[in-house]
Amino acid sequence: MEAAGTPAGTGRTAVVVGGGVSGLLAARTLARAGVRTTVLEASGAWGGCVGSHTVAGLTLDSGAESFATRSSAVADLAAELGIAGDIVAPNPGGAWVQLPDGPRELPRTGVLGIPANPWDPEVRRSLGLAGSLRASLDKLLPASLGTTAEATSVAALVRARMGRRVLERLVAPVVGGVHSADPDVLDIDMVAPGLRAGIRDHGSLAGAVAAQRGGAGRGGGQRSADGPAGAAAAAPAPGLQKAGSAVAGLRGGMHTLISALITELRGQGVTLLGGTRADSVERTAGGWRVSSGDSAHDAGLLVVAVEGPAAVGLLSGALPDLARLRPEAGPDVSLVTLVVDLPPLDARPRGTGVLVAPQSPGIQAKALTHATAKWGWLADQTGPGTHVVRLSYGRGDARHGAEARPEPRTDDELLEAALRDASTLLSVPVTAGDVVDWDVVRWGGALPFASLGHKGRVAEVRSICAADGTLAVVGGWLSGNGLAAIVADTPKQVRQLLS
Repeated sequence: MEAAGTPAGTGRTAVVVGGGVSGLLAARTLARAGVRTTVLEASGAWGGCVGSHTVAGLTLDSGAESFATRSSAVADLAAELGIAGDIVAPNPGGAWVQLPDGPRELPRTGVLGIPANPWDPEVRRSLGLAGSLRASLDKLLPASLGTTAEATSVAALVRARMGRRVLERLVAPVVGGVHSADPDVLDIDMVAPGLRAGIRDHGSLAGAVAAQRGGAGRGGGQRSADGPAGAAAAAPAPGLQKAGSAVAGLRGGMHTLISALITELRGQGVTLLGGTRADSVERTAGGWRVSSGDSAHDAGLLVVAVEGPAAVGLLSGALPDLARLRPEAGPDVSLVTLVVDLPPLDARPRGTGVLVAPQSPGIQAKALTHATAKWGWLADQTGPGTHVVRLSYGRGDARHGAEARPEPRTDDELLEAALRDASTLLSVPVTAGDVVDWDVVRWGGALPFASLGHKGRVAEVRSICAADGTLAVVGGWLSGNGLAAIVADTPKQVRQLLS
């Protein structure tokens, strides 16, 4: 049977299931190696969490709006695609954190909110004298504390080395905003790789953070939200310039990266089939068959680039050992974008945005990004007095001891919550009459959830798939949340498949 959508002729062929960032990058790597490639995407849109939407006539990012510069992976990709000149830094000013007792500037020299210096003035203002004293004991503790167990949560490490106030007032807001997860169940080795090893190298958690921050842009630095709740991708939370995170964006929005990728893939002869859902996969004598409705796509190589539960569901028939490694679905996240006519926001009252501590009363959002305060190119488009504000909802398992509150569900409920929360977080009244236009984007389970022990499960998944020899599984649920992680990991996995 001739594979539908696959060019006829000799040579290697591949089918990629999923047209998000990881799927497009996988197709690019295959095509550059001379493999005839077909990409199947269930929706009609490409790029997944790096998408776009139009609000008030503005083409805006619907998900990730920045990328972490802890490595050069995204910048290198942009250069290869000819858009390196569009890389831009966010405006200075940094972000804030909303605490139960009010807003504070978020320290800029941290990783996941963990401070490099407990006595930094911004840190001390958030922690108080007692909190900074407790955090400073970290340098007196043995380097073995928190680094010997096979797997450790973010909360366990921070609580043991720096204490409860650092965890609740700095780390929980960042982790909840970026990863929509409770730090008690988040694997530190997945969300801040190398941090525990840094404790052993530098003698303290603060020292490890300082070393990573010093290496930002050279392979270190904070793992930032660059997905849709993260920003991200991240997430993805709304991609704040969080906790001193080193991030950058693209003039015109991160979605321009997807446009450039699609243009290159079409030029390479890659077949892109949108609105084509993979219903099942099965082995054939020549490799794999992917069934989609009444059609089938045959190829020698298969790359599965969808969320973890869907990936395992597709493959568990052919690879039964994967079934026990099926991950939990990520949290449902809603992103509310408001375009408002509100000149008081010209003063950027909360810098680039606000992360919300879970215990903060009366606020349902987990993060707010003041996009026109963050990106000069966007402020130039809107002009004075007109502002773009994005609020993220859906903490998932991110309460960290806070009382559970019902999440807004419908579009109208989300708009009402966004107006109320924006008014509180920005300290400027935002009313329905100020709104020029608005939109809600929902990400159902799109954020990978790196629960405790996830690194080990990833290794098992990769081992099972590698043993097959004709299959690769890629995506944020394996590489870690965030565009930088996906861009670095996906080509590496596909090259291993080709070798």
